[in-house]
Amino acid sequence: MVVFLDPGQMTARLELEAPVSVSDGQGGASVTWQSVAAVWAKIEPVSFVVTEAASAEVGTVSHRIWIRFRSDVAAGQRLTKGARIFLLKLVRDPDETGRYLVCQCEEQAP
Repeated sequence: MVVFLDPGQMTARLELEAPVSVSDGQGGASVTWQSVAAVWAKIEPVSFVVTEAASAEVGTVSHRIWIRFRSDVAAGQRLTKGARIFLLKLVRDPDETGRYLVCQCEEQAP
């Protein structure tokens, strides 16, 4: 089944970033983020879950983000829009035609 998505709905300009490990010189490493590409996207909020951690309520917002197909997009990367950060949890081609990717993401607090 071919998925139809109006490309005009991709109105959000996001930055695709990949993690890069940088040695700290003492045997450890820290993670920095390197820009891979700027992409147009459609952002759809999916769910909001509130849990309790250390006697405080913590909320997790998940989103479905549609972008044009790219072979270099993978789980573990992130998309950013200004101060908003979306961690990529799952990336799939919804109809296996190589036109779009659907990214299941969790929004991270800045």
